[in-house]
Amino acid sequence: MTDDILFKTERYVFSYRVAGVLVQNGCVLLQKPPDDDGYALPGGHVGFGETAAQALAREFREELGADLAVGELLASGEVFFPWGKRPCHQIGLYYAVSLCGETELPLSGSFPATDELGDVRIDLDFYWMPLARLDEIALYPPQMRDVIRSLPDAPRHFVYHEA
Repeated sequence: MTDDILFKTERYVFSYRVAGVLVQNGCVLLQKPPDDDGYALPGGHVGFGETAAQALAREFREELGADLAVGELLASGEVFFPWGKRPCHQIGLYYAVSLCGETELPLSGSFPATDELGDVRIDLDFYWMPLARLDEIALYPPQMRDVIRSLPDAPRHFVYHEA
C-alpha cells in the first residue's frame, strides 16, 4: 500500500496521477466506472517515494494483474475538474506502455476490475476501444485523443479546464 500524493483540504483537492497508453490490435485500453459515460486511460495516483514509472507499473499489476514496460512520456497535463463538491487540480503524466511476458489480461472486448482509493473500493470496467471510435466517446482529458492519434510524436503539454 502506498501513500498517494493526493491532498484534500476543506475547499480543494490536489492529485498527482499517472496513466498508460496501451495500444494493441488497433485498440486502446480505457477504463470507466460502470455508472459513468466518461472514459479515461488506466493508471492511478503516484505514491510518495515512487517514480511515475513505478507507480504506473504498480497500478497495472494491482488493477489488471498485468506486468508492463513503461516507455516514453507522451504528454503532461494540468487538469482541473470537480471532485465531488470541491475543485480538483490534477497533474497528469501519460506514458506509452506495453505488456511484458505472458498475461491473463483479455486483449479484446471489455472486462471488470476493481481499484481502491483510500479505504474505498471502486468498480471499474475496462474496454479495448477501437482507435477509429475515439471521436464517439467522452474521453478525459479530451486532449489525449490527439496524443493517441499522433503516436509516437514528441511529448506535449496541455491544460484542461472542465466547465
